[in-house]
Amino acid sequence: MPGFRIAIIGAGQTGTPLLRQLLSAPFVQIVGVADLDLSMPGIALAREHGVPVTADFMTLLQPDGSPVDVLIDMTGVPAVRDTLRRQMVATGNYHTLIMHERIALLLMSLSAGQLISSRHTDLAYT
Repeated sequence: MPGFRIAIIGAGQTGTPLLRQLLSAPFVQIVGVADLDLSMPGIALAREHGVPVTADFMTLLQPDGSPVDVLIDMTGVPAVRDTLRRQMVATGNYHTLIMHERIALLLMSLSAGQLISSRHTDLAYT
């Protein structure tokens, strides 16, 4: 299995545990983490592991010239997904999958054997 190139948007209360779990998977390459607040705990964790960090989530679509396989949006902000989708269409990026926070929470809950919640209230998929 060649593995997965993953980027994460949102490095706070919900994104940090996900990042920690992904960093422990040998088949996952974290290519970048974005958050508007570069003092968030997930940003510090990413830096500790040599993962590039940014306040500009748009740079995660092609962080090193190659598209990521999965861009995990942990922000709970529909406008972030809309902006990403528009940019992907404009640049012809039909490779990257945008993973919604709800899917990430489901997978984290399955892994933990208990429900993992988010502090975000608007988790609608738009």
